[in-house]
Amino acid sequence: MATALERARDVITRCVILGPTLGQPRSLEVCDHGLILRRASLHDALGIARVHVWSWQSAYRGLLPQDYLDTLTPARRRPGWERIIRDADWPRSGTIAAEAHGPIIGFVDITPTRDSDSDPTSVGELTSIYVLPTQWGKGIGRQLMATAVNIMTDAGFDQATLWVLHTNLRARHFYDTAKWRLDGATREEEIGGVPINEVRYRRPLP
Repeated sequence: MATALERARDVITRCVILGPTLGQPRSLEVCDHGLILRRASLHDALGIARVHVWSWQSAYRGLLPQDYLDTLTPARRRPGWERIIRDADWPRSGTIAAEAHGPIIGFVDITPTRDSDSDPTSVGELTSIYVLPTQWGKGIGRQLMATAVNIMTDAGFDQATLWVLHTNLRARHFYDTAKWRLDGATREEEIGGVPINEVRYRRPLP
């Protein structure tokens, strides 16, 4: 019998399922509003870049230098997302887009871990998860997270990790609620010419 991955095509979850699917929705709360979660393609790069930039400019206001946030544009982020989407090795790495009635309103990106202290054959990494600020509080992030966890599990990962700015309390509360836990790892990065500290979360799969 074919596995969920072997049956999968582009559409992952939808309230009214169109064609083969990968897993089932964890909740119909968002599907009731016509949300579609699917693998991103190259033509989605600009839409994903818009969500990425506009989310950063809202979520990181007061946490990152404002002059740096003001310089961010979807056009500049688009080439990076084109590369990420083009280089995807589904289902071990790839980007999942969330759309509702047309425009992309959120996304999540996964890959084997990039950390030197973890095994990329067994540990997946959630590199980013963002939803348009106008769509916050509607359960879209929870749906994206549940789908990413399902895909990483089906891809054969035993655990998953993610990094988050240690002062981003809104995001950290979201991860805590989704059963991610701090694993003690920290790192220092530089964004906009300013050093920032990040902490790592981890969770078992499924």
